[in-house]
Parts: sequence; structure tokens; C-alpha cells
Amino acid sequence: MKKLLVCALLLGLLVAVSPAMAADPVNLGKDSNQMQWWLVNYGKDNNGVPFAVVRKYYTNATVKNETIELIMSKFGISSEVAGSLYFTEYGYEYTPDGKQFAVTYLRHYDGFGNEIHGTVYDDSSEATTKTFAAVPAGSTPAKAANRIFGTSSSSKSSSGRTSTVPASRVKKK
Repeated sequence: MKKLLVCALLLGLLVAVSPAMAADPVNLGKDSNQMQWWLVNYGKDNNGVPFAVVRKYYTNATVKNETIELIMSKFGISSEVAGSLYFTEYGYEYTPDGKQFAVTYLRHYDGFGNEIHGTVYDDSSEATTKTFAAVPAGSTPAKAANRIFGTSSSSKSSSGRTSTVPASRVKKK
């Protein structure tokens, strides 16, 4: 009975989160910490700036617990709210040549797509200045850049186009 309840809960969480994902999400695989990454939106914005939206799902309990502790201590979020962490979404912006990127935002969500906490990086304050750095080979930003710039053999989705569904479908606080 207990296993059935756990399975039902996990299925419910997957159904609750799936509408928030873009139409053609791309599985980017696991990183060195065994965290699962998905590319949910990418391309160029209306100004021609290359971008990517990626999500990190917490498939490593140790890393998830460390992140929960960080959210609680750094932002004063209650243990109940922080403990509901399910994924973190990152916004990346790239230089036109794709050799550098900057994180434009970072948001933590629960299993229902509700924002727990977020930070937007821009030039409005020194604490949240957007900073460009080289794209490390094999990294998640590099895998996303491969999709944007067509530098890998699988640079298009199965439909032959990049995703155009905005990541804004996720509920914000």
C-alpha cells in the first residue's frame, strides 16, 4: 500500500510539472553530480540575442539537501517551503559567436511549478550583475549552445525546429 501511494504521488508530480515544460524539451543528460538537465526553450529573442532556458531536476538527494539548506540560510525561506524544492531553472544568454554566456536568472521551484525563490541577474545592481564567461566544453551551457548554434548533429528537435514555447508558463511567486 505504501509503495502504491508513493508511486501515485510521483505520477501526480510529473503530471503537475509537465504542462510547465516547453513543447519540445531536450534531455541534456546528467552532470557529474548525477543531476538531470533539460533544455526547455532556446533560440534567439526578438533582438537576435541567443538564449537558452534549462532546468536541473534534483535526482541526487545530497545536492538537493545542500541546495535546500542554502535557500533557507541565504534567503530566510522556511524549511517547509525550501524542502519542497523539485527543480531549478536557469536562463542563459550567449554572445553572438556562442563562445561566452551569462546567467540571466536562476529560479527554484516546487513540484507544482510554484517559485520558491529566484534571482535575476542584470546590471541594475552590483550584487546581481550579469557576467559573461567562456562556455566550458561539455557543460550544460555548451550543450544548450550546440542546439542554438547548430554545432551538433542533433541541433534540431524532432519536429525540425527550435522550441518557441516560453518558459513563462511556470507559475511565479
